[in-house]
Amino acid sequence: MSTTFLFIGSPEIIVIGLIVVMLFGADKIPEIARGLGKGMRQLKDATNDIKKEINDTAKNQGIDTDVAKDITSEINKVKDGIDDVTGPIKRNL
Repeated sequence: MSTTFLFIGSPEIIVIGLIVVMLFGADKIPEIARGLGKGMRQLKDATNDIKKEINDTAKNQGIDTDVAKDITSEINKVKDGIDDVTGPIKRNL
């Protein structure tokens, strides 16, 4: 069984890596990876800032944010139930 990441298997990842090396050269890959890392960090920080602002505003307005947590926990319970039922089916495919 091959490992998948975002619906891409191991052979596809290897081919993509080879294409990147051929296009950019081995000396540019660390710079590209560093730039991608910085971009991902900025996106994560911006997302966390937005979440914090929303939560702070909700608390200031007296909105109960526990409702969202309750809904999320219920959704996770349903997902777990579905996984329990479909687990044997997925393994056989």
